[in-house]
Amino acid sequence: MAGETPGRRVSASVVTLPNVLSALRLVLVPVFLWAILTERDVLAIVLLAASGVTDYLDGRIARTYQLESRLGQLLDPVADRLFIASTLLGLAWRDVVPWWLVAVLFGREVFMAVVMVVAKRHGWTGLPVHFAGKAATFNLLYAFPLLLLADGDSTAARVAEPVAWGFAWWGICLYWLAGILYAVQLRRLVVGGRPVPA
Repeated sequence: MAGETPGRRVSASVVTLPNVLSALRLVLVPVFLWAILTERDVLAIVLLAASGVTDYLDGRIARTYQLESRLGQLLDPVADRLFIASTLLGLAWRDVVPWWLVAVLFGREVFMAVVMVVAKRHGWTGLPVHFAGKAATFNLLYAFPLLLLADGDSTAARVAEPVAWGFAWWGICLYWLAGILYAVQLRRLVVGGRPVPA
């Protein structure tokens, strides 16, 4: 649910390094699903790590070098959500994570869909990104490969398990916190009668 950052120019450029990185994450989604469903765990962990790194880099590069674009504002959250959804479903299918975790995180997506419907009815197509939302994505993208690594009886698995669930719980809480902050932000904009940005 990205929006323009106040005071920062957003371009209409399509081919930028941040956009290429976001597009790469989208391309990796089906490859990751194939890897995890066929139990090629090393490849799946590498792809998850690559997703986390590119998610960090595209935003960092865009802000540092003023390469923020409308396409990037669309691609980045879509890539994040698709990677999180595919990872959750793949891990749950493999019984690496419980299905209640899937329900909790997908419930947040339903909540955000309702927020977006209300926003669009008032003329808003997006809201500025909250740090909580980016932090939630960061935590979840670190939790997933560690949860996959923890699926076993090795020493590495035993060490990874508490760390993985630590990241997972922080991710879950921040994911819902970000959703609530978006809803509160939208309510303030609507009640305050703030005009829709051009």
